[in-house]
Amino acid sequence: MDRLELKGLMRVKKILVTGAAGYIGCHVVKELLDMGHEVIASDLNFKGVDERATFCTLPIFTGSTDIYNQLGRPDVCIHLAWRDGFVHNSSLHMSELSNHIVFCQNMIAGGLKSLSVMGTMHEIGYWEGAIDENTPCKPLSQYGIAKNAFRQSLLLSTANSECKVHWLRAYYITGDDIRGSSIFSKITQAALNNKTEFPFTTGKNRYDFIDVDDLARMIAVASLQDEETGIINVCTGEPMSLAERVEKFISDHHFDIKLIYGAFPDRPYDSPGVWGDAARIRKIMAAYEDGKA
Repeated sequence: MDRLELKGLMRVKKILVTGAAGYIGCHVVKELLDMGHEVIASDLNFKGVDERATFCTLPIFTGSTDIYNQLGRPDVCIHLAWRDGFVHNSSLHMSELSNHIVFCQNMIAGGLKSLSVMGTMHEIGYWEGAIDENTPCKPLSQYGIAKNAFRQSLLLSTANSECKVHWLRAYYITGDDIRGSSIFSKITQAALNNKTEFPFTTGKNRYDFIDVDDLARMIAVASLQDEETGIINVCTGEPMSLAERVEKFISDHHFDIKLIYGAFPDRPYDSPGVWGDAARIRKIMAAYEDGKA
């Protein structure tokens, strides 16, 4: 990725973000705006979304073949919209899968040149060690199955397309914990309810944790470049035990709450250690920072 190509990355672009009011979406919108880009925020409501964005309530799953024009002919689409992302066996994942596929196909057919879609480590299923773009996928939840099928369909259908496709695979997200649904959100709620103890597992499992603001920056930068495409892990690449990360979270927030280790058994289907291979995203971020210098 040379300096000439980075000039294109630095150019002001019109970017459509679907699911803009979601847990990740509102942070991505703000990051893009702070970078100086024009953002069309697409969602059903806009609570918590940066008001510098242009708000768009146009339904995106109508199946319209003219959807690209209706949404303002953006240079880039970052497709984050997905219902029940925290409910891994919701029936909506499979029943709404075709809506996402048709939307992306119609955007590309209309003229979209760059598409980023939010992926997940849950596409993989059980795995021990680092996950890269070649790791085999055997998902174990309806969420993972749907996302895996979405990725396979999208990358197959765009293999010879002029549209640059980025499948951005996320891992364990922290931050903005009131809006989330993770263990960190539950600890935050327990602390707000004046609980002094929190039942916990052994906490020995190691995961790839990333703050939502850091994730949003990776999503924004990866989506604005076209040299690295396909599956890109948006992660730290640095595994940390759940116990260590949760204890740090409690300490950082000065919560007067104690973990009760062993109150819950470790789930037999959870990997003892799984994280993302961060080589590609580190290359992308380094090139971006170098281009700003």
